Amino acid sequence: MGIGTADPGQALPRFEEVEGLGPQDHKFVDDLVAVLEKHGNLDRFGLCLLHHHFAVAADEILVETHDVAARTLHVQVAKAATTEHTRPSQWRFVRTAGGDDGEAAVGHAYQVILQCSPVSGCPGSGNSRP
Repeated sequence: MGIGTADPGQALPRFEEVEGLGPQDHKFVDDLVAVLEKHGNLDRFGLCLLHHHFAVAADEILVETHDVAARTLHVQVAKAATTEHTRPSQWRFVRTAGGDDGEAAVGHAYQVILQCSPVSGCPGSGNSRP
């Protein structure tokens, strides 16, 4: 899966339809924290609730921009092929199918769902606050 491409067969649920993290997820969170710690990524990755509010086409991506002075975030849809100065900031895991010969499919087991524009104040842009 390339950056910004979506598989229409793996649509995200609407925000109103998806259940958030709750007490029933305690074991899952414990296991996830253990894996993140094992790989030194506990302070690098977290969780987000996968959902959508509106349709995003297969050739589109959500792009987050910041106004540091106003302390606001903005997310808009852009054509994936035309986004510039962006850096992936949210991913989703995707199922991959093996090839016809039984080998693993070529590609990634994740898909970029949100990119951040460093020009607007994303960490590392020089415009962000510590």
